Amino acid sequence: MTTDDVLAAWKAELTAALGLTADTDLDIGVVLDLARDAAHGVARPAAPLTTFLVGYAAGLRGGSAADLADAVATATRLAAARGDQAGA
Repeated sequence: MTTDDVLAAWKAELTAALGLTADTDLDIGVVLDLARDAAHGVARPAAPLTTFLVGYAAGLRGGSAADLADAVATATRLAAARGDQAGA
C-alpha cells in the first residue's frame, strides 16, 4: 500500500467519522503543500496549526472551493513571506 493509498483511506474514514459527505472535495496535495510551506517558512509545528486554521476559516466563509482556495493562498503567501524574511 502506497502513502497515497493510506492517505485516501484515512480521508475516507475520517470524513465519514466527522459526518461529512462521502463526496467531500479535498485535494490532499494542496493540504500537504500548505503544510510544507508553513513548516519551512514558519516552523515545523506551524504545519498542523496552519492547515487547521485554513480549513476553519474556509468553513466559516461558506466552505466553497473558492473559500478554501482564498484561505490557502493567504496562508501560503504569509508563510512564504516569513521564509523570505528568515533567509534575508
